[in-house]
Amino acid sequence: MDVIHYNEKMLPIQDLETIGLAAGGQLLLNVDDLKALLSGRRTGLMQLQNLEAENIKIKSMDAKVSLKPDESGKINLLIHPVYKKPATPSFLDDNEALKLEKGEVANYLKTTTDDKGNKKELLVEYDAETREFIVSDTEKILAPDMVNLQFLTAAQKENYRKGKEVTLPDKTTFGFSATDTHGIRANKLALVASILIDGGLTYVVYKGLNMLFNQQRNEVDAAKLSPGYY
Repeated sequence: MDVIHYNEKMLPIQDLETIGLAAGGQLLLNVDDLKALLSGRRTGLMQLQNLEAENIKIKSMDAKVSLKPDESGKINLLIHPVYKKPATPSFLDDNEALKLEKGEVANYLKTTTDDKGNKKELLVEYDAETREFIVSDTEKILAPDMVNLQFLTAAQKENYRKGKEVTLPDKTTFGFSATDTHGIRANKLALVASILIDGGLTYVVYKGLNMLFNQQRNEVDAAKLSPGYY
């Protein structure tokens, strides 16, 4: 779900100006990248300017950016560059990592145990643009309560959090993706998702959605939206 976590006033404008994503206090981001940033996701791949760290200066580089609060609540800007070689998480074996890199599978669901013996379920995807494995805690993935005015069952919401595709009676199929700027992919170009917050439904309209993993779609059919969209 595309729930907004931050407002524009919280953004580290000076940091964004330093890398060419803002000027004179004004953001220089397109609508999709700004929405991704404010929703706690990564932007699309973009060219950053005048990067500097530890006496190393880089005139320009391609990267994605995201936000992360520190312990004091300060919002920091994270830069995700294009890596030469991905760092494989310890809980993935070589074959699984290779299948993700080759685009043969969309994701893997893994269960790990922390130092205190607590189990955690992780969804692992691969970002081919930055050559990086993206790991999401399934408990923190926000599943919609309703899509195109159709309520999701508990099983459908669980499948969504686990990285599985969900199909509705109106033939709309969609799925979570941390590697996508929208955070969701679908067989339709647009859909309306809703989530119950503080006793009321919050509606989010998605437009220009990317197609489902490794699937083709007829753009004419994809443009035919569900009656529940309107």
